[in-house]
Amino acid sequence: MTGKNLPESELCRCIVAEDEALAHERVRSFLAKETGVEIVAECPDGENTVIEVERLRPHLLFLDVQMPKLNGFQVLEALDREAMPEVIFTTAHDEYAIKAFEFSAVDYLLKPFSRKRFRQALTRARSRIRSASGQDGDRDLDILLRRIQSSMQSPRLLVRSSNAVLLLKAEEIDLVESAGNYVLLHSRGNRHIHRETMSAIEDRLSDAGFMRVSRSAIVNLNRVTQLRPLPSGQYAAVLADGQRVNVTCPLKELYRRLNGEPDPDP
Repeated sequence: MTGKNLPESELCRCIVAEDEALAHERVRSFLAKETGVEIVAECPDGENTVIEVERLRPHLLFLDVQMPKLNGFQVLEALDREAMPEVIFTTAHDEYAIKAFEFSAVDYLLKPFSRKRFRQALTRARSRIRSASGQDGDRDLDILLRRIQSSMQSPRLLVRSSNAVLLLKAEEIDLVESAGNYVLLHSRGNRHIHRETMSAIEDRLSDAGFMRVSRSAIVNLNRVTQLRPLPSGQYAAVLADGQRVNVTCPLKELYRRLNGEPDPDP
């Protein structure tokens, strides 16, 4: 992004590129309630969006991913870098989130988004435009990751690797192990380091069939194939891939969860 400098007194000039009538009206109505912003064009398709962005040079573009003629990503690929505004993607599908990172998007709004969530994205965009930096890439990415995660209806983990951002569905994770301020995610024979505490990830995965079986391990109960006694008198949970995880939680609770029994009455 070019990070055009925006003085406090100048209006933030926006283009709304959205072909879905209800979503278009939602963005328009939310912007109408904000001060210091101005819609300079409204585009129903990708081709028109490219033309208007290069003609009007807006500060900010609200860009639907799925549009006629050119999709949102094709729009950005077609734009002259000198004309590139800050971008907030809007879409009904979370599977496009990873690709949004490749274009340094300010934010990624999943429809139907609330006004509160919209204002968070707009505030961040205006701050980024005013700063004219675009240099705080890691921090921006971390914030965007957290916001996308909070928007997803089902538990998924967005995990950064050395050269990509991976989207792991809960059912693809076999085991979570503690590693200080990080956790190790075991998935399909691979291990991924993820910056989150055990307590936080336990809360997010507890309703997706996961259970903390020890201080340092959370297992996907659907991947537990057997429980084996240990010489110490404790048990180990054996996972489908052969991994063994020592169990220190109450066995009664583990049995109950493995059998899919409801929580006991308080």
